[in-house]
Amino acid sequence: MDEFRVIASPAEFGDAVQLLAGGEGPIAVDAERASGFRYSQRAYLIQMYRRGAGTFLFDPPEIPDFSELQHALHADEWVLHAASQDLACLREVGLDPEAIFDTELAARLLGMPRVGLASVVEELLGIRLAKEHSASDWSTRPLPQSWLQYAALDVELLVDVRDRLVERLDETGKAGLARQEFKAVLQREAKPPAAEPWRRLSGIHGVRGQRSLAVARELWLARDARAAELDIAPGRMVPDASILAVAKALPQTRRALADLREFTGRASRSELDRWWSAVERGLTTSDLPAVRVPTDAPPPPRAWAMRNPEADARLRLARQAVAEVAERFDMPVENVLTPDHLRRVAWSPPAEPTAAAIGTALEALGARPWQIEATAQTIADAFVDAEQSVQDAASGAS
Repeated sequence: MDEFRVIASPAEFGDAVQLLAGGEGPIAVDAERASGFRYSQRAYLIQMYRRGAGTFLFDPPEIPDFSELQHALHADEWVLHAASQDLACLREVGLDPEAIFDTELAARLLGMPRVGLASVVEELLGIRLAKEHSASDWSTRPLPQSWLQYAALDVELLVDVRDRLVERLDETGKAGLARQEFKAVLQREAKPPAAEPWRRLSGIHGVRGQRSLAVARELWLARDARAAELDIAPGRMVPDASILAVAKALPQTRRALADLREFTGRASRSELDRWWSAVERGLTTSDLPAVRVPTDAPPPPRAWAMRNPEADARLRLARQAVAEVAERFDMPVENVLTPDHLRRVAWSPPAEPTAAAIGTALEALGARPWQIEATAQTIADAFVDAEQSVQDAASGAS
C-alpha cells in the first residue's frame, strides 16, 4: 500500500494546488476532526482527491492560508459524504465550494437501506472499507501511517461512488430534486448561538427546581471555560451525568461534593476547588434560571390531543398522508418533508388551508420546491379530512 505524507509546508502546498487545479472532474473532499477529544471542532486533516491529480492530505494547523486552494477549486463540484458535518470546519479555514454532491444525502434520496460511507461503498462498488479510525483523536501528531491510509481511502473512492449515484438518480428521475437538496445544504445558515447553551446538558429535563438548575448552569459554565482554555472536550473533564448528579444532590460543602460517588471524570477531583466554587455560586445566586424556557415551537405532539384536538387530528392525518408520499418516492419520510415543518403547519395552519397557502407556509419554513410540490396538496386534503372528523366527533358527542 502507498505511503502517504501530510502536506504541511508552503512549497508542498503550492505543488498540491497546481496538481489539483490541473486534474479533471469533481473533487472528493473529507475532513477529520477530534470530536470527543478537543473542545474545538476545527479540522485536523483535510483530504482531497481528483482524477488526474491524485490524493492530497493537508495539515490545517500548519497551513496558515488556504486561499490559493480556494481560488483554484471553488467553482468546481466538490463531493462530500454527509456534507453538513464538514462544511463548517472547511469554511473555518477558508474553503467554501460553490456546488456540492453529497453522497450520503443522495443515498437517502434513493432509499438505500444503509447510508454510512462504508455501506454505500460496499453496495455500489463491492469494496469493504474498514472504519476502525473514524473516532480517533486526529489532533495526534505525528499521525500514524495506518490512519493516513484510512483517511486517503475515504476520498479515493468517493468520485466513483458519486458516479454510480448519479446514474441511479437519473434512472429514478430524482436528479433534479437531489440538486435542490444539495443546494439547500450548501446555503443553510449556521444556527445562532444558544442564549443558554448550558441547557444542552444531556438529561437536563430531569432536573427539578430553580436552585438545582442554577448549580447545573454554574458547573457547566465553569467546565466550558476550562475546556476551552485547555482545548479539551468538556465531557472528558467532567461528564454531563456528573453535573446533573451534583445538581440533584445539592451538596452543601466541599467535602460533600468530593464524597459524591456519581461526581466522576478526569478532572472531578484534580480541580475540585474549581467545581466547588461553581457549586457555591449556584447555591447562593439570586439569578435563578427559569424552569421553562419560552419557545415558538409547538408543544410535544403527545400533548396535542388534550390541548388542541383539531391540531392533533391535522397532524395525525397529515403524517399518514406524507408517509404514503414517502413510500411512493421510496425514501425516508424525513427527507420528503422535515417533521418539524409538518408539526408547525399542523399546529398553526393558514387561515385557508389550501395547497397554495400550505405551500407558502412550508416555503417560509425552508421546504424545497420539490417537497412543496410533493406534499402541499396532500397535506391540504388531510387538513380538510381532519376538520370534518372533528366536526363529526363533536356532533356525535352532542
